[in-house]
This record gives sequence, structure tokens and C-alpha cells, in this order.
Amino acid sequence: MVIAILVVTPMSDLHADKGEGVMIDRQQIRQHLQEHLHALTVSIGERSVRKPENLKKTAAYITSFYEELGLAIDTQAYSYGQMPVANVIADISFRKDPQLRFVLGAHYDSVSGTVGADDNASATAVQLEVARLLAQLPDKNTLDLAVRFVSFALEEPPVYGTRHMGSRVYARSARAQNEKIDGMICLEMVGYACHEPGCQHYPFPLMFMDYPKTGNFIGIVGNFKSRGFAKDLVAQFQKNEDLPVVKLTVPFNGYIMPAVRLSDHASFWDKGYKAVMVTDSAFFRNPYYHTAADTMDKLDLDFMTEVVESLLIFFLSHKK
Repeated sequence: MVIAILVVTPMSDLHADKGEGVMIDRQQIRQHLQEHLHALTVSIGERSVRKPENLKKTAAYITSFYEELGLAIDTQAYSYGQMPVANVIADISFRKDPQLRFVLGAHYDSVSGTVGADDNASATAVQLEVARLLAQLPDKNTLDLAVRFVSFALEEPPVYGTRHMGSRVYARSARAQNEKIDGMICLEMVGYACHEPGCQHYPFPLMFMDYPKTGNFIGIVGNFKSRGFAKDLVAQFQKNEDLPVVKLTVPFNGYIMPAVRLSDHASFWDKGYKAVMVTDSAFFRNPYYHTAADTMDKLDLDFMTEVVESLLIFFLSHKK
């Protein structure tokens, strides 16, 4: 297990990414995140298997957003029982034959009985905003990578752990087609922060170790195969001094610590891909997890803005 903690310093509203030369308008990012959260959790609402019409609306919202950015879009349609659902896929490639290909994924459904602001509208909002920023880069030809944005249709119970999970459908197909994925980043609950000592909890045995007692950091969880990828990701996240980062590496694909498998990255681990989960630690921090109180007013938009910036720093680090 490896841990890296940074010191938080005051934020400014407009600044350049550390060493990357791109101006970031934090207020604009914050506004866009708020708009996505409102659309997903207020205008649409609960996005569970009990509300198939809302799942369809969410897929349409995501697709429409990518269309407005001018991205190449595909859908991976499949059925859950008699209900048609679809993973939404959008691609940004910065050259014809990029050296690196990454997947940035997030599930867009919620558990029944909640609008799922942190779980997982926060991740979808961050995913969409990263796509916007990459699509609107003024000088795209300096980068040597492609990023595939995959919005997974189903992750929550009763689908979790079955072959109908959107990420399992995608990872299974990717492996069958020998798709090149140099690293998959799973965004899972990235909007909740807490600052009171003792508000952050951990699974066994981490609670006995010297981990932060406050929940102002973003976590990056990887398996042994993903150690190099996770190390590179953390190194770039560390350039954002306004977002502490903690890295955890688990053996045996996380089976000895089941709580770290509870999202879409595990589908990629199980198919032999390098993957990490980027997370606020879910129910180990957020007391509103899987309840009707998981609403957007509980989220920290400044924290989410920093997650967007850190992801952007990582992608922009891959120059020709």
C-alpha cells in the first residue's frame, strides 16, 4: 500500500495547469458541473432500473452533450431482462495513431429511491466536463493519446455483480476484440468532502494505519497490475496542490478487501486491463450514500472542480 498526501493551499479562479500551459477557468468549470448535476438529479431525477424512462433520458442527455462537442459517438446497446439500455461512448483522438489509449468511465444510473447526486451524478458531471475541456483545447496536435469516454448504463443493485453491469458488458467486448486500453480510469463518487476530524472512515485493516482522518482528499485505488499506471496518475495529480491524493494498491484484484471492488474498475481488472478507481471513498465518507438525502446540495463543487483539473493535468502530460 502506498500513500501520498499533499498540503492544501488557497485556490484562485483562473490559473495555468502546472507546467502544461493551459488556462483553467475554475468558475466556468464549477458552473458547468452545477448544470450537469441539476440536469441529472433534478430535471431527470432517480436513474434506477425502476425508472427506465429516466435511464433513457440520461443516455440522451449524455449523447446530446457529446454531439454538441462534435465528438465521435457510439452506443453499446444491450438488454437487462426486457429493458433496453445502452453504454454511451465518445472518442477524442489527438492524432491518427496515438501511442496511448485511455478510457475514462463512469456509471450514470442511481440506486432505487435516490437521485444519486454523489453516486454517481458527480462522476458523470466530471466526466462530461473533462470531455469538454479536452475537446476545446486550442492546440490539440501536441498530444499523443486518445481518450474514450464510456458512460455505463447499469452498475447499482440489483444489477451489480451480474453480467448486465454496463462495465462488464464493455470490458467483455473489449477483451474479445483485443481493444488496446493502456489504462482505465473509473470515476466513482467524486463530489463529497468532509473536513471534521474523524469524518473519514476506512475498511479493515486500513483504519489501523496512518491514513487521513478528514475527508478532503481524492482516492486512487489500483490492483498490482495497475501499479505503474496508478503511479503515473498520482504523479500528475500531485501537481494540483489544491487536491490531496491518497493511493491504495491492493493484491489479488481486491478480493481480500471487497469494498475496493465495488465499482466499474473491477470489471476491467477481471479482464486483465490496467484500471484504477478515482473516488471520494463513498460510504466511508458520505453519510448520505444510497439514501434519498444524496442530493446535489450536499456536494462540494470546488472539490469536484479540482478533480476535473487533476484529470486534465494527467491527460495533458502525454505530449508527442
